[in-house]
Formats: sequence, C-alpha cells, structure tokens
Amino acid sequence: MRAADGSGKVRKVYLPRPSAATKVDLAARSRGSPQGVTDDEKMGPRMMTTTPRLESARWYVVLVLGLVYALNIADRYVVSTVLEPIRKEFGLSDSGVAWLTGVSLAFFYIFVGLPIARLADHANRRNIVAAAIILWSAATAVLGLTQNYWQFLVARIAVGVGEAGGTPPSTSIVADNFPRRQRAFALTVYALGLPLGAWLGSSVAGAIVEHFHSWRAGFIALGVPGVVFGLIILLSVREPVRGRFERISEAKVPSATFRETCAFLWSQRSAWHINAAGTVICLWGWGLLFWTQTYFERAYGLSTAEAGARLGTIYFWAGTAATIATGAILALPQMQDPKRIAYGLAAVVALSTIPSFVIYWTHSLSLATAMLWIVVPAIYLYVGPTMALLLNFLPANMRAQGMAISLLTANVANLIIAPTAVGWLSDTLAGRLGSNAESLRYALLALSLTGFWAAYHYWTSVRTYAADDARIQGTGAA
Repeated sequence: MRAADGSGKVRKVYLPRPSAATKVDLAARSRGSPQGVTDDEKMGPRMMTTTPRLESARWYVVLVLGLVYALNIADRYVVSTVLEPIRKEFGLSDSGVAWLTGVSLAFFYIFVGLPIARLADHANRRNIVAAAIILWSAATAVLGLTQNYWQFLVARIAVGVGEAGGTPPSTSIVADNFPRRQRAFALTVYALGLPLGAWLGSSVAGAIVEHFHSWRAGFIALGVPGVVFGLIILLSVREPVRGRFERISEAKVPSATFRETCAFLWSQRSAWHINAAGTVICLWGWGLLFWTQTYFERAYGLSTAEAGARLGTIYFWAGTAATIATGAILALPQMQDPKRIAYGLAAVVALSTIPSFVIYWTHSLSLATAMLWIVVPAIYLYVGPTMALLLNFLPANMRAQGMAISLLTANVANLIIAPTAVGWLSDTLAGRLGSNAESLRYALLALSLTGFWAAYHYWTSVRTYAADDARIQGTGAA
C-alpha cells in the first residue's frame, strides 16, 4: 500500500504476510460473524472467494430452511386431510368449515406477516424464523387438544401468526447466501420442502388419524417436532450479512418502508406480473388441492386414511420429481435467461390446466388419480423459479417485504378466495343437485379453469425484463 511520510512524499509500505497462526486466529474470529462471513465477503461479489466450508455452510442453511418450509406445509395440509371429520364434528357447512380452517389463518397471516417482514428486512432473520416455527408448531399441537369451534378458531389464528414469520425471512436468508445466478437453483432445492410437507400432512397424518381413530392426533404428531426443530435453528444457523453478494454493502442500504416496497413492486412491471402469476397459481392449484381430499371422500367413499395415502403418495413422489427436475433444468447454462424460465412456466401451467379440469369432470377414480399425477408437478415446480424471479427483480432491502407481499396475495387467493368461493358455490348447488359431492364437483370444475389466467401473467412478464433488469442492477442487485 502507499502512505505519506512526514515530508509529504508518498512511499510504499509493504505489509507482512499473515502467519499460519494468524490465519487460524482470523478464521476463528470469522465464526463470530454471521454465517462465518469474512470481511472480504462483505466487500462485495468481486472481492469474494468461495471456500469449501462456506459452500457446505450455505447448503446446510438451504437444507434446514427447506425442512422449516416442509413443517409449514405439513401443518397446513393436515387441515385438508381432516377437513371432513372436523366439518362433521362441529356441524358446519362447506363454507363454514372453509372460514374456520382457511380464512381464520389467512387474515392474521396477512396482518402480522407484513410487520414481521418489515422487521426481517433489518433485524436478525434467523431468530425470527426460529420463533415463528416454535409458535406455529405449538399452536398446531394445541389444535389437537381443542374441544369446540371457538377453541379451534383461536388456535388456528395462532398458527397463522406463527407461519407469517416463516417464509419471507427464510427466502431472504437463502438469497443472501447465493449470488444472483444461483438463486433459482438454491430456492428450488429449498422448495423440496413443499412435497415433503404435503406428504407428511397427507399420508403420515392420515395414517396417524386412522391409527388413533381421532383427527386430533394428526395435529399433535406434527406440532410437537416443530418446537424442537426451532431450537435446532437457533443453535446451528447463523444470520448472513444482508446483501453480501450485492454491489452495495449492508451498511449503505437504508431500510425500505412498506410503502416504498409496494411502489417499487408496482412500478417494476415484470415483478408485478410474476407475483400475479404466483398468486393465481395458488388460487388454481392450492385452491383445488384444499378440497380434493374432501371431494375424494365424498365422491368415491374413501376413508380419511385411504384418501390421504392416495394423495400423499402423489404429492411426495410427483412433487419431489418435479422439483428436482426443475432444479436440474435451472442449473443448465442456457436457463440463466429469466425469459426462458417464464416462458417455460407459462407453457407448463397452461397445458396442466386441461387435466386439472378432467380430475373433477370424470367419475372414474383411476382417471382422476392419473390426472393428478400430471397436475401436481405443475403446482409444485413453479415455487422455486417464481421466488427467484421475484427476488431477482427486488433490491436487497426489499426482499423480505416483497416476499411477504407475494405471500399475502397468494394466501388471500388460496386460503380466503378459493376455499370460501368453492364452499359457497358448493352449498348453493347442493340443494339443487341433491348431493354435496356433486355440488363440490361443479364448484371445483369452475375453479380449475383459472390455470390459464396464471399462464397469461408469466407470458406477459417478459415484456419488460430488459428494462427492469437494468433498473435493478442500478439499485445494487447482483
């Protein structure tokens, strides 16, 4: 380096190379920084080198947070698995059980999720995720102890409050552990928690319910392990430096307000359409799956365990295969172009809408099951790529809030609009058709056509990719 001496002349000063002992000491000190990040890493992507230790640490984070996601999904799916027994015990209509199990969670998820995401954009995200999973898992276990409608409602609200702190900070942590070009693949691996959680909440929960002859057993079995897992997160996961792969350091990035995030998301048209596509997929895909277990029980006379095992097998194997295949495709060099990802998602969703209609049109259980093997992968594979596309078009100081907004619209679609609209339409048609199985079938047929709407938004999002990409590069995204 160069320095000025007393005479004002510039002279060269050579710093000695650190000794091996000094290197060990520096490495030890780096453990005290978030996720073992060194000062070099904080200087930006151009100054950073990836060590084997850092590489294994970042994938450990993806694994752990993927399991958090799995428990989140499992605690949701178990409600769909035991929806019919709950409806019968509490004497509810289809729209009534939809309000109890879906809307109650969604309202509080929405109202609490935004402040938590705002906090996650400048506070310790690891602690938020750990506290969230402990809360929602404990509340899920309490659902298994409830004895009436109001007790169940309060516990379900607590689940929604806890789940609001799960995905936004988790995806933000993953984004800060990988450079931009690797985020789609990393988030697709993270998304493997989706089929795993669906299997736990359907097949495993269904078997537990059948064994103990009580829908309450499923909630307790899935809730208790999550509390333990929250403690593991606190002990083994470290908070990464925010924006560690960005061109702007964490210290120079001011915390964005919710209004600023909304305004940016609205003006970033590609991000707006990506979010709209993900929202409508949740309306279409998750709205259908919310009622499919109940529909199979009514239409084909299956027990809770039989329907859960049939659907859980599809969720796990088809969902896992689709997610892994998506990750492999996204790892290809030619798939680094986000336009190709968006076009691919549009095509898959549009083509899958047709068999989604056939599932409820046919009266053959075998054909309906075969169509589910086609549709379920389309519902699962969009998660990782859509998250990555959205996060890549948002600056580092807006990612958690941007993801919370995305989850807000998604949960309004799949936990409020889809359950209540299908439930209301089913209740309305039940008297005319003389069967709640037939009325539910027609309601689901109407919902199945919304897949084309989601495909439209993916296709439209590519129009402004170039301009929006240049804009986000200017704000410091890498």
